[in-house]
Amino acid sequence: MLIQSDIEKIDQAAKALLEEPGIKIDDEEIVQRLLACGAKPGVEAQVVRFPRSMVNEYLRLAPETIRLADRAGKTWDVGPDTPSTFWTAAALFYLDQRGFRPISQNDLAGFSRVVETLSNVDAIVGTATEDTLPAHRDFVGFRIMASNTRKHLRPLSFTPKGGEAMIEMAKVLANGRTPKTYPLFSVGFTAHGPLRWTALALGVFRATAGQGIPCTVNGEPMAGATAPVTLAGTCAVGTAEILGGIVINQVLEPGRPCFFNLGFAHVMDMRSGFAVTGGPENALLAAAGADLARFYRIPSVSWMCTDSLCCDGQNALEKTLAALTHAQARVSVVWGVGSVESEKTISPVQAVIDDEIVGMVKRYLAGFDTDEESIALDEIRKIGISGHFMASEHTLAHYRESIWMPRLLVRAQRSAPGEEDQLVRRAEKTVEKILSANREPILTPETERELLKIEKRYAGMLG
Repeated sequence: MLIQSDIEKIDQAAKALLEEPGIKIDDEEIVQRLLACGAKPGVEAQVVRFPRSMVNEYLRLAPETIRLADRAGKTWDVGPDTPSTFWTAAALFYLDQRGFRPISQNDLAGFSRVVETLSNVDAIVGTATEDTLPAHRDFVGFRIMASNTRKHLRPLSFTPKGGEAMIEMAKVLANGRTPKTYPLFSVGFTAHGPLRWTALALGVFRATAGQGIPCTVNGEPMAGATAPVTLAGTCAVGTAEILGGIVINQVLEPGRPCFFNLGFAHVMDMRSGFAVTGGPENALLAAAGADLARFYRIPSVSWMCTDSLCCDGQNALEKTLAALTHAQARVSVVWGVGSVESEKTISPVQAVIDDEIVGMVKRYLAGFDTDEESIALDEIRKIGISGHFMASEHTLAHYRESIWMPRLLVRAQRSAPGEEDQLVRRAEKTVEKILSANREPILTPETERELLKIEKRYAGMLG
């Protein structure tokens, strides 16, 4: 998206902002640690200015690739040049066949069960659950997700103490292995723009430091509101916030794996004051974020979403544009599977549809081979003029990797029974089938009891 000179301009502007005026750091202990490491005091209390040499020094400590794991035994590396992996998303509300509502613990459990079956989704992101005390939502959500899916876990963080609880739970799930040796979960937080890191964010960074836990450092500027309306200005503000957050994490834990996340940036609809998440500008900002992350040699993150309130034509248009452009830009991790309504709502029905979209995008970006076996000159001659390839051994050997097979999309005559169902209804039926099926428990009874014991202990601490 950006040429080298564009990237360098944004980089220089971001580092100029870190030098003057700096960033407000709402944690006096971290302020003092930063000053001891070479930062300078700002003109206001708790404002810290970061010299460029300090930023460059600590940025080099962040590893270029980040190893992730799940409980199905899969480990994989993500980096600035790897193909995109797709995750779900955080939300406040739930939308399924029964309608729209705040998310409950049962909803999160059901959503996790659906995600477990989606082959194109590598991780599940935590949500707020209405029937859980706010201070308990991170570690309770962690336990619910772990009980219903083996995917990599990316819980939300509501308190620093919750981060400690999740570290304990992760060690149980990993049979005593540490998060550093088996990173089956990751954490993160967002800057409070413009140019401020709050006490809660900093507390979460500190509580989860020293364990090698991958951390998403989010700048979430909004063009026209918390950042200049121009996209270059938005990139400059967001990049300054992210670089400041990465420096903080490296001071707390040198070498901590960090994601550069400019892809959560928004623009404001100037007619309504609405935060846009499904526009072409979101795709541009995600692609720019991937370019900047490659410049810094660290992995990137973005969020593919739609501003539609339901699973409709606008939804399909915006989600497909986002999935394709973010993956084509090689964003390392793309959030948003199941996300609708400007990131406020998740839907298992939407997750099933998004899995189909992602599968199609992956197939498109994979391209095709032109080697001797693929061109099949001898096979063409063998079949000859006016022949057909339906019974060919070459077809049998290669059709699976050559032709993508949809799970939901219609490829049938109108007269075929049930094929006139619209896409949303087919997705609803898929969700119903998943949730009604018998399944083996994800966790052993012993592991479940141990997680509940940790949950009860931390719930008692937090009240």
